[in-house]
Amino acid sequence: MAQLRLDYEKFQKLDTLVWVVGPEKPETFRDYWAKHDLPFVGLPDPEHRVLKLYGQEVKLFKLGRLPAQMLIDRTGRLRFVHYGHSMSDIPSNEEILQLIETRLRQEEKAP
Repeated sequence: MAQLRLDYEKFQKLDTLVWVVGPEKPETFRDYWAKHDLPFVGLPDPEHRVLKLYGQEVKLFKLGRLPAQMLIDRTGRLRFVHYGHSMSDIPSNEEILQLIETRLRQEEKAP
């Protein structure tokens, strides 16, 4: 989440909402958000409902969910997904921002 926080203003300039979905209980999630004063939306998902909708994996030997990054356009259509194999397998903010910019250019050209 620290990675997202670093470039949060860049995401905002591209009219992009950042949502983080985590497996913690609502109270734990709320406390973490308050403690770290995170500027984006956090959604607790202790029952894995969102996880199941988007196919995010849980690996018990990796202590829970594997990372997943998704871009969902304004119509709700999934435009990009990256399922990580570990916490070190996360696309950089720059890569995600480039994908968003490319998608916005494509939308501008569409009739």
